[in-house]
Amino acid sequence: MAAFGRSMAREPAIVREIRACTECREALPLPPRPILQFSRRAPILITSQAPGIRAHEAGRTFWDPSGDRLRDWLGVSRDVFYDPSCFAIVPMGFCYPGTGAGGDLPPRPECAPRWHPRLVPRLGEPKLVLYVGAYALRHYLADRWQGRVTDVVAAWREIGPRVVPLPHPSGRNQGWLRRNAWFEAELVPALRSRVRRALASRSSDPRRTGAGSSLS
Repeated sequence: MAAFGRSMAREPAIVREIRACTECREALPLPPRPILQFSRRAPILITSQAPGIRAHEAGRTFWDPSGDRLRDWLGVSRDVFYDPSCFAIVPMGFCYPGTGAGGDLPPRPECAPRWHPRLVPRLGEPKLVLYVGAYALRHYLADRWQGRVTDVVAAWREIGPRVVPLPHPSGRNQGWLRRNAWFEAELVPALRSRVRRALASRSSDPRRTGAGSSLS
């Protein structure tokens, strides 16, 4: 616990602000628990949608089977994934939004506009940026968004190499993966290669010196 306390104390002020945010309290089904993973040393940035109920309970994003699938796509272990010097994870919504008839509700609309412009630039220039799921694709690749995840993800060669668009790894997308076999046959191997290169770049990255880190 003492080590965790020291880690929290080293967090940038903006991260502590996010963790303390209760702006959407009245709209959330559970008490606010903003979840993110952040270090300006991280060579890879993941922007996804919002934590699910298991992530909310654990205090760690992608702490569920969708996280297992995402880590498989990336070709990394759970330890590497949750190492903030490897991956920064900045969801479109930091709190669990609840569920509806079709699964988890969308990220709260207040969240990304309020916090992302202040937080994301602190990463500098990550070697690799992954936008995961419709909400992140629509927000950050708006010029490509025509209403379908498939169209954006299928253009991955044109969008890359620094940015890779991905579908959400939810089990609800199993049908999408079957219909789009090119994703796991072509994009995933290229993604793993880019992840390996980005992680290998850490030893020569000047941002690693005295950068500090944080992890939820």
